Amino acid sequence: MHHEPAAPVGKDAASAYKTKVGLILFLIYGVVYLGFVVVNTFSPASMGQVVLAGLNLAVVYGFGLILLAIVMGLIYNVMCSRAEDRLNGLEGD
Repeated sequence: MHHEPAAPVGKDAASAYKTKVGLILFLIYGVVYLGFVVVNTFSPASMGQVVLAGLNLAVVYGFGLILLAIVMGLIYNVMCSRAEDRLNGLEGD
C-alpha cells in the first residue's frame, strides 16, 4: 500500500500571516489568563464569591478561559483559511 500526504505540500504564502494572527491571539489569551493568575495570587478569597447563577468566580473565570480558547481557535481557523485561499491563489476553487 502506497501512502502519500493528504494534501500537496509546498510553499505557504500565508505562513507569515498565520504566524502573526496566532501570536496576537496567544497574547490576548495570555493577558486574560494572567488576570486569572493575578486574582488567585493577590485575592484568593475573591475566587469564592458567587458571581453568576450561583457559581463562584473561579468556576466562571475557568469556564470563560476554556470558552475563550475554543472561540479563538475558531477565529484563527476562519481567518487563516481565508488567508490561505487568498494568498495561495485558491479562491474560486
